[in-house]
Amino acid sequence: MRLKDKVALVTGAAQGLGLAIARRFSLEGALVFLGDLKEDQGRAAAAELTSRGAHAWFVRLDVADEESWKGALTALIEKAGKIDVLVNNAGINIRQPIEEMSVESLDTMLAVNVRGPFLGIKHILPLMRKNGGGSIISMGSVCSLIGHKFTPEAYTTVKGALSQLTRSVAVRYAKDNIRANVLCPSTVETPLVQEMMKDPERRRERVGEVPLGRLAAMEDVAAAALYLASDEAAFINGVAFPVDGGVTAW
Repeated sequence: MRLKDKVALVTGAAQGLGLAIARRFSLEGALVFLGDLKEDQGRAAAAELTSRGAHAWFVRLDVADEESWKGALTALIEKAGKIDVLVNNAGINIRQPIEEMSVESLDTMLAVNVRGPFLGIKHILPLMRKNGGGSIISMGSVCSLIGHKFTPEAYTTVKGALSQLTRSVAVRYAKDNIRANVLCPSTVETPLVQEMMKDPERRRERVGEVPLGRLAAMEDVAAAALYLASDEAAFINGVAFPVDGGVTAW
């Protein structure tokens, strides 16, 4: 098992891509903590994984709130004694172009998508240092790498910031055997995206930009996260890792 006895925290794990990552990690032997604000869904997701023989727990976590991070990590350490992997997956997208977006909406996106990972990394670093190292994986996007004509400006802004945060952490904390990388998927076939893609024109646009001719599956992204979390990626640090079927290669 590639993550045997490693302890991982996945944020935004009550559903969708976060749950897919948590599920994949648990299948590879990790002890997984599912962090989310959605308590009922999060507890149900943890119970589902446990019913399949996994070691999984739900922790309530508001990623934009520093005290919430402190409480969640205290609970995690009390339960598992250490942390090896953090996946900053929680994120939001308010789909408004720059000319229409309010300052309040922009601040909300910055709070969840930038401040959230920043706070998580801030409080994870001393725990990982004490443990002799770890892997920090943040969920970026192709919008971390390119301007994207189908995506509003605020989203490319926050995902670009996340990419630079990751590089900075990777350089400064490599001495502590702490690796930081950002996953950069193209459009992922999550339940939310499937609802959006009921518009055949929108689906045609998104699939049309992918050289491999399909949207990313959640399993594609979970497999990449697994690799970055595992010891197989021991020399991978500071990378913006596209999982995009070739979108950024045009």
